[in-house]
Amino acid sequence: MELPKFVLADNTDHPEDIFIIHLDFPRFIINLESEEIEFLESIEESESTEIEAEMESLIEQAGVFYDREMERYVEEDGEED
Repeated sequence: MELPKFVLADNTDHPEDIFIIHLDFPRFIINLESEEIEFLESIEESESTEIEAEMESLIEQAGVFYDREMERYVEEDGEED
């Protein structure tokens, strides 16, 4: 199975939060509401500098992904009416 780079998630226990899960390395979950990030795997010290440099871009990509998904939901709802 080929996994997408990002997936969108929510949880009824936290209705105000929107989560984006990044499934490529480094795997992480970002809460778009609070901008908290939780890594899903250990990051080696030797990799930390490289990952820190990449994270800004990945967070921006997560936001673009979310905006695109929301636009698609709106388009789909509009087609059903």
